[in-house]
Amino acid sequence: MSDLLTARLVLHPLTADEAERIVSGTPDDETRWAPGYPAEGDVLAATRFLRTCAATGDPHPFSNYEIRLREDGRAIGGAGFHGPADEYGTVTIGYGLIPSARGRGYAAEALRELLRLARAHGVTRVKGDADHDNIASHRVMTAAGMHPAGQDDHVRYFETTWPTPPPAA
Repeated sequence: MSDLLTARLVLHPLTADEAERIVSGTPDDETRWAPGYPAEGDVLAATRFLRTCAATGDPHPFSNYEIRLREDGRAIGGAGFHGPADEYGTVTIGYGLIPSARGRGYAAEALRELLRLARAHGVTRVKGDADHDNIASHRVMTAAGMHPAGQDDHVRYFETTWPTPPPAA
Protein backbone atom coordinates (compact mmCIF):
# COMPACT_ATOMS: atom_id res chain seq x y z
CA MET A 1 0.00 0.00 0.00
CA SER A 2 1.24 3.49 -0.79
CA ASP A 3 1.65 6.45 1.51
CA LEU A 4 -1.35 8.68 2.16
CA LEU A 5 -0.61 12.35 1.58
CA THR A 6 -2.22 15.39 3.15
CA ALA A 7 -1.23 19.03 2.83
CA ARG A 8 1.48 18.75 5.51
CA LEU A 9 1.77 15.07 6.33
CA VAL A 10 2.66 11.66 5.00
CA LEU A 11 0.78 8.77 6.57
CA HIS A 12 3.11 5.87 5.93
CA PRO A 13 1.58 2.38 6.25
CA LEU A 14 3.78 0.35 8.59
CA THR A 15 5.40 -2.87 7.50
CA ALA A 16 6.19 -5.63 9.97
CA ASP A 17 9.90 -4.74 9.80
CA GLU A 18 9.17 -1.09 10.58
CA ALA A 19 6.87 -2.08 13.45
CA GLU A 20 9.62 -4.27 14.90
CA ARG A 21 12.01 -1.30 14.77
CA ILE A 22 9.48 0.88 16.58
CA VAL A 23 9.03 -1.75 19.28
CA SER A 24 12.80 -2.10 19.70
CA GLY A 25 13.40 1.67 19.45
CA THR A 26 15.85 1.25 16.58
CA PRO A 27 15.27 3.35 13.44
CA ASP A 28 16.65 2.17 10.14
CA ASP A 29 19.03 4.26 8.05
CA GLU A 30 16.22 5.64 5.88
CA THR A 31 13.77 6.64 8.61
CA ARG A 32 14.09 9.92 10.48
CA TRP A 33 12.53 10.04 13.91
CA ALA A 34 11.85 13.34 15.62
CA PRO A 35 13.09 13.50 19.23
CA GLY A 36 10.60 11.68 21.45
CA TYR A 37 9.46 9.27 18.76
CA PRO A 38 8.37 6.55 19.18
CA ALA A 39 6.20 7.32 22.20
CA GLU A 40 4.63 4.65 24.40
CA GLY A 41 1.43 4.69 22.32
CA ASP A 42 3.42 4.11 19.13
CA VAL A 43 5.11 1.08 20.68
CA LEU A 44 1.77 -0.33 21.86
CA ALA A 45 0.19 0.18 18.43
CA ALA A 46 3.18 -1.42 16.67
CA THR A 47 2.99 -4.37 19.04
CA ARG A 48 -0.74 -4.82 18.30
CA PHE A 49 0.02 -4.55 14.56
CA LEU A 50 2.68 -7.29 14.82
CA ARG A 51 0.26 -9.58 16.69
CA THR A 52 -2.36 -9.02 13.99
CA CYS A 53 0.15 -9.74 11.22
CA ALA A 54 1.17 -12.98 12.95
CA ALA A 55 -2.42 -14.09 13.50
CA THR A 56 -4.22 -13.04 10.31
CA GLY A 57 -1.75 -11.35 7.98
CA ASP A 58 -1.28 -7.75 6.98
CA PRO A 59 -4.49 -5.82 7.83
CA HIS A 60 -3.94 -2.97 5.32
CA PRO A 61 -5.63 -0.65 4.67
CA PHE A 62 -7.07 -0.95 8.21
CA SER A 63 -3.68 -0.81 9.82
CA ASN A 64 -1.21 1.50 11.52
CA TYR A 65 0.37 4.51 9.86
CA GLU A 66 3.43 6.45 10.89
CA ILE A 67 2.74 10.19 10.77
CA ARG A 68 5.61 11.99 9.06
CA LEU A 69 6.08 15.65 8.17
CA ARG A 70 6.09 16.22 4.41
CA GLU A 71 8.68 18.98 4.74
CA ASP A 72 11.47 16.77 6.10
CA GLY A 73 10.11 13.22 6.49
CA ARG A 74 10.53 13.12 10.29
CA ALA A 75 8.19 10.72 12.11
CA ILE A 76 6.19 12.59 14.74
CA GLY A 77 3.54 10.05 15.74
CA GLY A 78 1.17 7.40 14.61
CA ALA A 79 -2.45 6.86 13.68
CA GLY A 80 -4.44 3.90 12.60
CA PHE A 81 -7.20 1.42 12.93
CA HIS A 82 -7.60 -1.11 15.71
CA GLY A 83 -8.55 -3.72 13.12
CA PRO A 84 -10.65 -4.27 10.01
CA ALA A 85 -14.30 -3.29 9.79
CA ASP A 86 -16.70 -5.49 11.72
CA GLU A 87 -19.86 -7.04 10.25
CA TYR A 88 -21.65 -3.69 10.69
CA GLY A 89 -19.01 -1.70 8.78
CA THR A 90 -17.51 -0.17 11.94
CA VAL A 91 -13.84 0.52 12.70
CA THR A 92 -12.12 2.07 15.68
CA ILE A 93 -9.27 4.57 15.33
CA GLY A 94 -6.45 5.82 17.49
CA TYR A 95 -3.70 8.39 17.10
CA GLY A 96 -0.95 10.14 18.96
CA LEU A 97 1.78 12.70 18.46
CA ILE A 98 4.99 13.43 20.27
CA PRO A 99 4.58 16.45 22.59
CA SER A 100 6.60 18.84 20.40
CA ALA A 101 4.23 18.23 17.45
CA ARG A 102 0.99 18.84 19.33
CA GLY A 103 -1.17 21.93 18.98
CA ARG A 104 -0.51 22.43 15.26
CA GLY A 105 -3.48 20.57 13.81
CA TYR A 106 -1.45 17.56 12.68
CA ALA A 107 -3.56 14.99 14.54
CA ALA A 108 -6.84 16.30 13.09
CA GLU A 109 -5.27 16.40 9.61
CA ALA A 110 -4.14 12.78 9.94
CA LEU A 111 -7.49 11.71 11.36
CA ARG A 112 -9.40 13.36 8.49
CA GLU A 113 -7.29 11.35 6.05
CA LEU A 114 -8.03 8.11 7.92
CA LEU A 115 -11.75 8.95 7.85
CA ARG A 116 -11.51 9.52 4.10
CA LEU A 117 -9.70 6.19 3.67
CA ALA A 118 -12.26 4.35 5.79
CA ARG A 119 -15.16 5.78 3.80
CA ALA A 120 -13.45 4.91 0.50
CA HIS A 121 -13.27 1.29 1.70
CA GLY A 122 -16.98 1.04 2.54
CA VAL A 123 -16.84 1.75 6.27
CA THR A 124 -20.12 3.17 7.61
CA ARG A 125 -18.99 4.11 11.14
CA VAL A 126 -15.70 5.18 12.71
CA LYS A 127 -15.38 5.24 16.50
CA GLY A 128 -12.81 6.80 18.80
CA ASP A 129 -12.53 7.67 22.46
CA ALA A 130 -10.47 9.73 24.89
CA ASP A 131 -10.27 10.10 28.64
CA HIS A 132 -12.52 12.80 30.07
CA ASP A 133 -9.55 15.02 30.92
CA ASN A 134 -7.99 14.71 27.45
CA ILE A 135 -9.72 17.80 26.07
CA ALA A 136 -7.11 18.15 23.31
CA SER A 137 -8.08 14.76 21.91
CA HIS A 138 -11.78 15.66 22.12
CA ARG A 139 -10.96 18.74 20.03
CA VAL A 140 -8.97 16.66 17.52
CA MET A 141 -11.87 14.29 16.89
CA THR A 142 -14.34 17.17 16.64
CA ALA A 143 -12.05 19.07 14.24
CA ALA A 144 -11.80 15.96 12.07
CA GLY A 145 -15.60 15.77 11.81
CA MET A 146 -16.42 13.24 14.54
CA HIS A 147 -19.26 13.86 16.99
CA PRO A 148 -19.71 13.03 20.68
CA ALA A 149 -21.48 9.67 21.03
CA GLY A 150 -21.68 9.12 24.78
CA GLN A 151 -19.44 8.58 27.75
CA ASP A 152 -18.83 6.34 30.72
CA ASP A 153 -16.99 6.91 33.98
CA HIS A 154 -13.59 7.08 32.25
CA VAL A 155 -13.89 8.08 28.61
CA ARG A 156 -15.88 10.15 26.18
CA TYR A 157 -16.82 8.43 22.91
CA PHE A 158 -16.86 9.99 19.45
CA GLU A 159 -17.99 8.70 16.07
CA THR A 160 -18.63 9.51 12.46
CA THR A 161 -21.28 7.69 10.49
CA TRP A 162 -22.21 7.57 6.82
CA PRO A 163 -25.19 6.01 5.08
CA THR A 164 -24.89 2.32 4.38
CA PRO A 165 -23.06 1.84 1.08
CA PRO A 166 -25.20 0.62 -1.81
CA PRO A 167 -25.15 -3.14 -2.50
CA ALA A 168 -22.48 -4.29 -4.93
CA ALA A 169 -23.70 -4.51 -8.51
